[in-house]
Amino acid sequence: MTPMAHENELSEMALEELDAACGLHFVEMKKITPWGDTYEAMAPSGREVEVERRYLWDNGIEGSAIVVEVEVRDPALQTGAEARAVISAPIN
Repeated sequence: MTPMAHENELSEMALEELDAACGLHFVEMKKITPWGDTYEAMAPSGREVEVERRYLWDNGIEGSAIVVEVEVRDPALQTGAEARAVISAPIN
């Protein structure tokens, strides 16, 4: 696998994981923020990678928008990719 293909693979994984992380309703996210975890996963190419998911308060202000961050790292090659979204509270 070329280095560029490897970088693209990590970026694609980060975006897929971000989609999953943002799949929670805001009320559910609010209950777990701040929170994060890291786990091992397999990239489509078969490489072992680390995936880190974080839910943080925007600008550190509790009750504000929630920042969802995902990082996918290949520790062996010391490369990685990140994806981030800011989720605002729904307007009632």
